[in-house]
Amino acid sequence: MPKKTNAMRLLDKAGIKYEILEYKVDENNLDAVYVAQKIGLPAGQVFKTLVARGDRTGVIMAVLPGDAQLDFKALARASDNKSVEMAALKEVLLLTGYVRGGVSPLAAKKAYPLYIDVKAKDWDKISVSAGQRGCQIVLAPDQLASAAGMVVFAKISVSVEER
Repeated sequence: MPKKTNAMRLLDKAGIKYEILEYKVDENNLDAVYVAQKIGLPAGQVFKTLVARGDRTGVIMAVLPGDAQLDFKALARASDNKSVEMAALKEVLLLTGYVRGGVSPLAAKKAYPLYIDVKAKDWDKISVSAGQRGCQIVLAPDQLASAAGMVVFAKISVSVEER
């Protein structure tokens, strides 16, 4: 069993059941498609967490399928912003307490609004980072939303085929 992360502690405190999947980290390949291959799930079921900044709201987090790309205009609409851009990589640790490749939508340093792509509802369970590289949490999308708090389900991604 891996070391308990803040995300796991949050779920434990809320009484939410989850599964842990561990994988060997490749520092040169931190993307969600790689993680999906390592844990044996489809890339569309492994969700990545991106840190963004809205021109009106400030920092927000987006959770989308590993095989999709963020639709900046859709996220801006969903979050009541005119525009949204990715937070600078050097800011991610400062803002969330998590390193790239280990950003969890749960238990960040501060509770930021969380936007989960509606594709999450296509699955009984999805996988998200547990807050450290090499460790994923598997849980129902509604349980993730319940634990996270300020959550909106919206279409915020574009699959590679749609581009």
